[in-house]
Amino acid sequence: MTIFQNIVISIVEGLTEFLPVSSTGHMIIAQKILAMESTEFVKAFTVNIQFGAILSVIVLYWKRFFQTWDFYWKLLIAVLPALVIGFLLSEKIDSLLENVMVVAVMLVLGGVFMLFVDKWFNYPDKDQEMDWKRALKIGFFQCIAMIPGVSRSMATIVGGMSTKLTRKNAAEFSFFLAVPTMAAAGGYKLLKLIMDPQGAAMLSDNLVALLIGNVIAFLVAMAAIKFFISFLTKYGFKAFGYYRIVVGMAIIIMTLLGYDLSVL
Repeated sequence: MTIFQNIVISIVEGLTEFLPVSSTGHMIIAQKILAMESTEFVKAFTVNIQFGAILSVIVLYWKRFFQTWDFYWKLLIAVLPALVIGFLLSEKIDSLLENVMVVAVMLVLGGVFMLFVDKWFNYPDKDQEMDWKRALKIGFFQCIAMIPGVSRSMATIVGGMSTKLTRKNAAEFSFFLAVPTMAAAGGYKLLKLIMDPQGAAMLSDNLVALLIGNVIAFLVAMAAIKFFISFLTKYGFKAFGYYRIVVGMAIIIMTLLGYDLSVL
């Protein structure tokens, strides 16, 4: 991996992790465009830099993470469905991660859906307290995002709005839920690498690259979160829906015409 590839992938992760556009999908596409071979280090790198994005949530909302134990109880309830389903279907999910066409189709379908999200779900209750039923429902919505291109952010925010949370509150809980979800998924894969002598050596030989990637992802994610909360509160989802449709259709057309994304 070159320094340029490191910077681009880290920026893509930071920009897209908390936006409803699918960070996994965008990183798959970016890797294809950059002609990056899907080596074990590249796979480890894309997982590891998620920790930088996670840290941005903790720094921005640090007061929320020092609340009552009830806060952590609700996060635990919400993350359980993804932990169970992710463990059971991990091999199937991994098999989809390098399929650009799956990403493109889900970008389009998700984009069309997002054009109607505000019309269908934006009817918040006066009661905005997060209870265990809301948390569990959002957790099941999160499982949909295991399909590359769906977007964990979109799934969980829509899940929150379906329980009659405001767009802002649904988005913020989505950010909070990302911390244990991404930490569990990334930590599991990282642990597997560390327990493998070759994997551990690979990580230790590339500590500087991993540090650079995490710092970039952290800084970019902080800016993206601030932008997204403000934009979503004022304008809703339509702009992101149109963006997804345009990007997804462009990739589908280019793939069907036989274009190699790595020559862009």
